[in-house]
Amino acid sequence: MKRTTSCLLALLALSTTLVHAQQRKFNHVVIIVQENRTVDNLFGSNPTFEPGVDIATSGLNSLGQQIPLTPVALASCYDLNHAHVAFEQMYDNGKMDGADKIRVGASETCQVPANPQFKFVDNSKGILDPYFLLASQYGFANRMFQTNQGPSFPAHQFLISGTSAPSTFSNLFAAENPSTINTAGCLAPATETVTLIDPKGKETSKIYPCFEHPTMTDLLDDATPAIGWKYYTPSAGSIWTAPNAIAHMCVPRVQGGNLVCAGRPWVDHVVIPQSNVLTDIQNCRLPPVSWIIPDGTASDHARTNKGLGPAWVASIVNAIGTANHCGKFGYWRDTAILITWDDWGGWYDHVPPYRIGQPGGWGSGYVYGFRVPLLVVSAYTPTGFVSNDPHDFGSILNFLETNFAQKGIPLGPIGPGTYADVYAKDLLTFFTLQTPRQFHNIPASHAAEFFLNQTGPPVPPDDDGDDN
Repeated sequence: MKRTTSCLLALLALSTTLVHAQQRKFNHVVIIVQENRTVDNLFGSNPTFEPGVDIATSGLNSLGQQIPLTPVALASCYDLNHAHVAFEQMYDNGKMDGADKIRVGASETCQVPANPQFKFVDNSKGILDPYFLLASQYGFANRMFQTNQGPSFPAHQFLISGTSAPSTFSNLFAAENPSTINTAGCLAPATETVTLIDPKGKETSKIYPCFEHPTMTDLLDDATPAIGWKYYTPSAGSIWTAPNAIAHMCVPRVQGGNLVCAGRPWVDHVVIPQSNVLTDIQNCRLPPVSWIIPDGTASDHARTNKGLGPAWVASIVNAIGTANHCGKFGYWRDTAILITWDDWGGWYDHVPPYRIGQPGGWGSGYVYGFRVPLLVVSAYTPTGFVSNDPHDFGSILNFLETNFAQKGIPLGPIGPGTYADVYAKDLLTFFTLQTPRQFHNIPASHAAEFFLNQTGPPVPPDDDGDDN
């Protein structure tokens, strides 16, 4: 009996050692955020491209009809409402049959097709090949959900802090986009407001869209020693630029007659334009943690994008994969790249949210939203790995906490309040190889030089379809 017990203990110790050995620590984590796509919509042109990936070819409408998913261009001329009301319509108390009720926004010259919500992106000319290649060669999260049930402004708040609450202990969430999409957050006009949602899912009040609570960047700054980070973004005031809505990060000041962010976290860490990430990689200045936000043309956002998103993402991955001159082994061996989309954009997806709210009440009325893609790329990710664990934006924050735990960052939560990182499933199953894989270039229509040489002001988000 003693010998059996000793053997069991030895096996347990060995398995524990192997598990910890697989929890690889990266010196760099890169978070690339694209816009407004579901899994069915973005990858539906080839629904069987990867064993284990769950993609529908038709969807249920409010009349009980199965509507075939048909192709639409990535750079489509129309947009779909993706406010909280659109979530409620499509979700329909779990029946997932209300996508046809989602409102469509389009220009006068746009010919909106029949069943505009039931579409997949046309890949007949290979525009999505970089995404398919990254998904099939590395990791794919089959059950990744946006944390919130709404549009981009609150989604980007969840991506940097695990909440869109106006204050640390509030049980409310910012639920929608403010109307002034290019001067949002603490840079918004004094008359600007954002709608709040309560735990019952009721939008009952509005406030100025400048919040105050802890964020992931505070954990990085407070680590011993501090863990460097940058937030690469096209412009200061956009609804996609999350730091502009956190008071202690932005610290708004009037300079030269204009309201600008003047806080130390902003000045030291927010980088404009976003293409500077490519220069930083080339010059071996990639920080330990990076959030990378596209401009409208490369965002994948319906009606705004110009079909450049897959090439933009590929240019970043290729830059990291080929930066062999940076450090002893280059960036490839010590970088985890997480590519996700901020919200579902109103497009159909057949998978319902894995949970509505958490036990104890956190998130009731606004958590969780619909499925969005998450691609996980690293030298230690098995080819074609598909995870069916439930993930959300909190998983990204949880991974940062776990990855940098040995470098002085505490293992969550982000703040004294309750945020998404507390409840999230980690991403460690994506990094199980013990021997690093060699990097192979991701072919794309445009290389890094194209994005570095772009001129003119950034194309802002298109707010059509985001309002109530």
